[in-house]
Amino acid sequence: MSSENPIRHISDTALWVARYRAMESERSDALFYDPFARDLAGERGEQIAGELSRFGMHSWPIVVRTQVIDELILHAIEADGYDTVLNLAAGLDTRPYRLTMPATLRWVEVDMPEVIEHKSRILKDATCFCRLERYALDLRDVEARRDMLQKVGAAATRMLVVTEGLLLYLDEEQVKDLAWDLYRQPAAKRWLTDLASPRLLKYLHRVRQQLPPGTDFRFAPADHVDFFLSRSWHATAFHSTWDDAKRLNRREVRLGWLWDLLSWVIPGARAQNRKMSGIAVLERP
Repeated sequence: MSSENPIRHISDTALWVARYRAMESERSDALFYDPFARDLAGERGEQIAGELSRFGMHSWPIVVRTQVIDELILHAIEADGYDTVLNLAAGLDTRPYRLTMPATLRWVEVDMPEVIEHKSRILKDATCFCRLERYALDLRDVEARRDMLQKVGAAATRMLVVTEGLLLYLDEEQVKDLAWDLYRQPAAKRWLTDLASPRLLKYLHRVRQQLPPGTDFRFAPADHVDFFLSRSWHATAFHSTWDDAKRLNRREVRLGWLWDLLSWVIPGARAQNRKMSGIAVLERP
């Protein structure tokens, strides 16, 4: 095993996730097809995924997360009339290129400058299904973030916010500040975010040594979705990764059937499994 950390910068996690999307796309029973993922991930993405597999990090939770968020985004656009999607820390996500959406939909991506530059270069000749905008900025820069949110929100009627793979790297105060900044935009009606439990956080600490200095897994609120009530967001649904992985036939857990059995026998075990990770659907009152 290499002595060098496979992840040199937090933005490298985007290469890692893209590699998992490429792997799923190449299955005969793929849940989704991302024709750009392999090129976006490159050799570095393959290396990162290979190294982290030694620590028990596998593709199925990311694949499930991707598919569930795909479903929720399409439902929000088709059934609920959202005209704008704001994807914060978008990474190398390619939904504007692989999901069939209205040409009038406004899709806004925000990420670090190096991620935006890499993505724009690889996808320069790809066809986008909607109106795409990109903002290159560090979301930790509060003033720049608020300025961007004001500009994006002012031109939206019903805005869906997506934070996929972001909150885990923030501390509680940073998440509260972000939640409040989003709430101050009247057009931001719904927020989709992945959410980890303290139990999952303990599991993830096994790969902590593979992260660059100053980067860590942080956000896993003990009060789960109720955490967001302090900033006026309430959960209308929580899509458990454990349940959705079974529905989508992607639960690649050794003795997973035994975990299911124990969850019905041990008091509270089923609730713990369901809350370990998933997608929270947050709405303003």
